Amino acid sequence: MILPKVRDPRFVTIRRGGTLTDSDHRLLALWAASCAEHVLELFESVRPGDSRPRAAIEHARAWVRGEVKMMQARAAGGHAMGAARDLRGAARHAAYAAGQAGAVAHVAAHELGAAAYAIKAARAAVPGAESVAAGQRECRWQRDRLPDEIRELVLDDQRLRNEICWSVFDC
Repeated sequence: MILPKVRDPRFVTIRRGGTLTDSDHRLLALWAASCAEHVLELFESVRPGDSRPRAAIEHARAWVRGEVKMMQARAAGGHAMGAARDLRGAARHAAYAAGQAGAVAHVAAHELGAAAYAIKAARAAVPGAESVAAGQRECRWQRDRLPDEIRELVLDDQRLRNEICWSVFDC
């Protein structure tokens, strides 16, 4: 479970009764796509012929550019998650990160799912004693790429949802 039980109105668009602007929604999608892409090699090295996670990331970006509809981006995200189902470890988490990135077009709060799964992928890619440090490096890498316009929103979301996101945002 990576979504809160009660939706945060800051992640609901204004036209749906929340406070999220369309431009900030697009920034959340782009940031999530970057987080997922940063660990995508962990999936592609295991399944080089499976393009579903990469396609989800591309669909997230295409949605931002207005080239695909929300339903297409969301469906691509679902297909990426399907690519993860029979895997374990870093490859599985990387595919889930891509799936979450694709789903941001539908529910903006999936942005944190993409980031959390990417951190889990980074942790799983290294031996046990080094995994915490690898996750912290990934978390800092992600934060360094947060656009100023959404920085405080995302950092507060990390604080609020850290516990349900496996406490990966302690960096």
